[in-house]
Amino acid sequence: MSTTDAVLASSVLSDRISALQESQTIAMAKKARELMAQGIDVINLSFGEPDFQTPEYIREAAKKAMDDGYTKYMPVPGYVDLRTAIADKLRRENNLDYQCENIVVSTGAKQALANAVLSLVNPGDEVIVFAPYWVSYEEMVRLAEGVSVTLLGTLENDYKVTAAQLEEAITPRTKLIMYSSPCNPTGSVFTREELAGIAEVVARYPQIHVIADEIYEYINFVGEHVSLAQFADIKDRVITVNGFSKGYAMTGWRVGYLAATKQIAAACEKMQSQITSGTCSVAQRAALAALEGGRSSADEMVAAYRRRRDLVLEQVKEISGFKTPTPSGAFYIFPDVSAYFGRTTPEGSVINNATDLALYMLNDGHVAAVTGEAFGAPNCIRFSTAAADEKLQEAFRRLKVSLDKLA
Repeated sequence: MSTTDAVLASSVLSDRISALQESQTIAMAKKARELMAQGIDVINLSFGEPDFQTPEYIREAAKKAMDDGYTKYMPVPGYVDLRTAIADKLRRENNLDYQCENIVVSTGAKQALANAVLSLVNPGDEVIVFAPYWVSYEEMVRLAEGVSVTLLGTLENDYKVTAAQLEEAITPRTKLIMYSSPCNPTGSVFTREELAGIAEVVARYPQIHVIADEIYEYINFVGEHVSLAQFADIKDRVITVNGFSKGYAMTGWRVGYLAATKQIAAACEKMQSQITSGTCSVAQRAALAALEGGRSSADEMVAAYRRRRDLVLEQVKEISGFKTPTPSGAFYIFPDVSAYFGRTTPEGSVINNATDLALYMLNDGHVAAVTGEAFGAPNCIRFSTAAADEKLQEAFRRLKVSLDKLA
């Protein structure tokens, strides 16, 4: 290729897309699939996806929706009855008073997050991201030409950022805060007292909004789930994001939503109208059935997730180099693995960081997990516990064997 051809090739793509990073969870899953295609038995603990089937009553509602003619374009923010049901859910379960016009239904919670970031952040605005964070937060901020300011919670505090940390990080350019609870990747859950402290800080800075990602709300092992928007002083500056993928095992249906002031909801609707328009009509009818069917199916899944968490934690006790707090929710463990940095593989390669270790575990133990670098925590690795008990037992048996080989 000539110099001229190289220059032309490099200029085809926008700076925007060139700056974005590929999702590390998707990248690791791709590597795992490549090994599987070679006939290797890989246990994939890299994806954050329930291994349960969507409950039957939800699937039946989708079939009925097609027969009933729900096959046309739908309103951009979602069907009125679904948005009303979401508002009722928020009122009933979260003590949040929203109306239909405050709700925007999107193609998954990921789109709801992106709509909010793109609707609020101007170039140069600072966005404080609580870390460890979900992999797409920083990339969404980058897409909006904002500046990510990462706050890393300590292992000793279950990876949770404190109100004091937040206060120190705020500057005149701070526009937005993003966090999740229960947290992906750590499983940490903010208590009412901790969120009250954060709310007090936010209340002192009227230019700041907060995106509260509550997609793992139902997968909670400690009881109370607290929404930041419950604190009246800042309710109008909180965008609550949730959806159906985790609690109802509806990952492939792609239905999420946000709740916000009418102004912000209208802005997110405008953004969505120019990108995807409304969410799949049949998936919306299935989501409505999920809400109308209650939480019994979700509670059954949560009981299984709790059992799996406890099973994995018992096995992790046998892996001396893992330092792992007990997750309070979600379906991950997120150990600090820095004890293995500097060690050598049987082939003579040095484990310099968590990425090296994750690749070693995949190639030697045939267990796929995601480096903590993707989540803003470079000393850690994320393992999903959303797998059958026997798979989890075998995975961590393999990991111990592989890790014991490191010199």
